[in-house]
Amino acid sequence: MADVALQPNTVGAAQPVRKRSGLKKALKRKSTAAFLMTLPLIILIALLVLYPAFYSLHLATLNKSMQRFVGFGNFEFLFKRDTFWLVVKQSCIFAITAVLFKALIGFIVAHFVHNIPANGQRKWRGMLLVPWVIPPAMSTLAWLWLFDPSYSAFNYTLSFFGIGPIPWTGDADWARFSVILVNVWYGAPFFMIMYLASLKSVPEQLYEAAAIDGANWWQRIWYVTLPMMRNIIAITTLFSLIVTFANFDIVRILTAGGPLDHTHIFATWAFRIGIEGSDIPLGASVSLFMVPILAVAAIFILRDVNKRGNEA
Repeated sequence: MADVALQPNTVGAAQPVRKRSGLKKALKRKSTAAFLMTLPLIILIALLVLYPAFYSLHLATLNKSMQRFVGFGNFEFLFKRDTFWLVVKQSCIFAITAVLFKALIGFIVAHFVHNIPANGQRKWRGMLLVPWVIPPAMSTLAWLWLFDPSYSAFNYTLSFFGIGPIPWTGDADWARFSVILVNVWYGAPFFMIMYLASLKSVPEQLYEAAAIDGANWWQRIWYVTLPMMRNIIAITTLFSLIVTFANFDIVRILTAGGPLDHTHIFATWAFRIGIEGSDIPLGASVSLFMVPILAVAAIFILRDVNKRGNEA
């Protein structure tokens, strides 16, 4: 009888133990642990990125007073404006030209630092990263003083060679050149540090084998370095393209979109229309036009990266 009476208690005690062991097993799984660790970041992205993105989509479908639904009316209005297509052209020229020069300069400087003895690389890395570490607004103010029409340090230096004065921010072509120059100066160190890290991972045996086969300096770069760095180059280029397209502070501080809207890009023109022009829905429509352009670039770049990953 005593044994019969104790049986139910034994079964009941075993159930919590099983539940606890099942929970421990779930927590020990790598996928569950990884999800729980990234959950705060997912929530933060949802609050700071996804919600504003969907809210801007909602704003783009409203009229200027934000009280009536107009559908694609704002986009139709933009497509009929010559200034909008000027901004599209300037944004593409600005982003593509700046990213190409940043990638080229970053690649050259990364090779320069990579060939320096190890004990001197830290000093060079620190000095070359200074433009990227300084807040863009502060560094752009310094460039604005350098481009000042009356007291430009550049024009003062060029005057010794009988050149100038150059209207750095007063002429459309020179203003475009100026904003691209500042963006390249600010962003090239990012490419440099990414390419330098990628160069460190290229096996020296590959260079030795290429040298034995008689490859010169350029052939070693073309057939060894670039193929080994292609994924890093593609990802870095995509990231920089997104950031450059969305750039605001450099153009806003340096030229404010002038002269005559010839340096406006998506971000600055959206600010001009949405904030200064008090037409928030139309400004949201301008900023949303970046999405399809960047989506197409991301699809092509990431598809190429994925293709090379599958081949490897």
